[in-house]
Amino acid sequence: MEAAADYTMWALFARATLTVKLVMILLVAASVWCWAVIVDKLIQYRRARAEAAVFDRAFWSGEPLDALFEQIGNNPPGRSQRIFAAGMVEWRRSHRQDGALIAGAQARIDRSMDVAIAKEAGELQKGLPVLATVGSTAPFVGLFGTVWGIMNAFIEIAEQQNTNLAVVAPGIAEALLATGLGLLAAIPAVIYFNKLSSDSDRIVNGYEAFADEFATILSRQLDS
Repeated sequence: MEAAADYTMWALFARATLTVKLVMILLVAASVWCWAVIVDKLIQYRRARAEAAVFDRAFWSGEPLDALFEQIGNNPPGRSQRIFAAGMVEWRRSHRQDGALIAGAQARIDRSMDVAIAKEAGELQKGLPVLATVGSTAPFVGLFGTVWGIMNAFIEIAEQQNTNLAVVAPGIAEALLATGLGLLAAIPAVIYFNKLSSDSDRIVNGYEAFADEFATILSRQLDS
């Protein structure tokens, strides 16, 4: 009777069938994975915004672009810096030895920066599909565990020929725990997927705006 009266989460897990236990373990693992992605992305996005702000100040400080490029090099650590470096590398490659520009320089510079932006966007969005997948599937996985647990609870009731609440409640409680864990995994995943997707889009939009401004500056130099 003492074991039957114990409704702590651990006791409910311990009494559950093997299938329901596996479902619970899967959902807990998915929840931990989601939180790992969430924390990693929050840190990554904060770093990206801070780096972009620092580089933006350096870019608009009036320092010659060639001097700024020499400082950061061909493969700088910052995301904004890498987009700038991609444009500058193509800008320098578009000059012949006599100093004249190779035809189509503007289009090549734009494509180089677009490729760099696409790479950075891919890095920023890496991991977000995990949140989307868990957010959409975890409730159904939890529901499967609940259905399976309730089915076994009714089988046990039929075997014992007893519909007393003390007999019915433990099995149903164990089953409903799976749904609770599914929601526990899905709700933060959905909330943070929407937030992080929006944050990622804003950061990438900032990169695109910078690339457009940089391309405009280079275009003026090309025209002159």
